[in-house]
Amino acid sequence: MNDRVKEAIAELVKLPIAEQELAAEAILDFAHRGGRSELSEEQAEEVRRRLAEPNPKFLTLVEVRARLLA
Repeated sequence: MNDRVKEAIAELVKLPIAEQELAAEAILDFAHRGGRSELSEEQAEEVRRRLAEPNPKFLTLVEVRARLLA
């Protein structure tokens, strides 16, 4: 394990259990895909649509966490 991974784990264990679970799911998903991220055509189209939005809505960190933990 490299130092960066050790640093990440040290930070993750400081988080509340619910957030640790979310992080673990993301890490395991990343590992199972071999580090690759692939979008379906529908997902790619949604990304293109959102990037083209002239007035995008940005969320605060508090809003993002509320959505993830809901």
